[in-house]
Amino acid sequence: MSHQFSGNLPDFLIAGVPKAGTTALYAALLRHPQLFLPARKEPKFFLTDGPPPTRGGPGDVQTYQEYVWRRADYEALFEPAPPGTLRGEATPFYLYSRQAQLRIHQLIPHVKLILVLRDPIDRAHSNWTHLWAAGLEPEADFVRACELEPQRRMAGWADFWHYIGLGLYGSQLQHLLSLFPWTQIHIVRYRDLCDSAAATLDRVCAFLGVATGIIDHVPSENVSWHVANTRFNAMVRFLLRTGGRFGHHFPVPMRKAVRGPLLTVLHRQRWQATAGADADHLPPDAHRPGRRPRLTRAERVALVPHFADDIRLLEELTGSSFADWLTDSHLTREPL
Repeated sequence: MSHQFSGNLPDFLIAGVPKAGTTALYAALLRHPQLFLPARKEPKFFLTDGPPPTRGGPGDVQTYQEYVWRRADYEALFEPAPPGTLRGEATPFYLYSRQAQLRIHQLIPHVKLILVLRDPIDRAHSNWTHLWAAGLEPEADFVRACELEPQRRMAGWADFWHYIGLGLYGSQLQHLLSLFPWTQIHIVRYRDLCDSAAATLDRVCAFLGVATGIIDHVPSENVSWHVANTRFNAMVRFLLRTGGRFGHHFPVPMRKAVRGPLLTVLHRQRWQATAGADADHLPPDAHRPGRRPRLTRAERVALVPHFADDIRLLEELTGSSFADWLTDSHLTREPL
């Protein structure tokens, strides 16, 4: 039986990278009258060729169940686009997945690709903080969590657990350039979104071929707070991880009914811990209870060797300097 498709496919993709301000960029572009992005962010259509996996790490299977993997359903996301607008979507894992890159090239070879790149160590730290605050990351030590990546890969944990791998932008871009020309790729630096939003958004709009000067700020999105590693919180996080492993067997409303109160309790502990902290007298590198922990110099020193060669490759490919990512004194920025 042949399938009929509407031809409603995206003209552009925010294709990379996770925890680098892609949600904020998506929210900013939503306000441009010449652009259409579906309300459903991260449909993840190109990440699979058929149904998504049925196993993974804590919470992975529930996430897999959210994939828009049927083409008809994917095209339906873009049906409300007003005539004449450019259609786009944001799935920041597309850059990381070589197979996704191939699928994109096969189906929409003329698509424009926006990549938001963040210092890979800062990105990994934000990624770990996100999963820790969600009660899913069992490892309280950031560097140790990064070292666990090989065995987590072997166990089939999803890409979002690949703290190191997701930050190897040089090799990812090298593969992308074997499929698409530079004229279809636009790189945004995370720090530019933070420090010069209006000019950065104008460059994105110029790349897409729509009017500049329309959007001038980036909304704050996905701000991560830290959950203190107390004995009580450890118990709550254990319950959340257990639900993350088995919750896919139950209907979504039931999952939310159980997970919601647990997260509320976990994050209430966070606020109670924050209220008692005298932030003005804490050292800069302190892991403040309830506050998003700062990346320490020791952690940077431990992780720079994982990324150094790839950063140099990225510099060769782009002709731009990313030397600040190689220093042990680089100051992390709060997430957008």
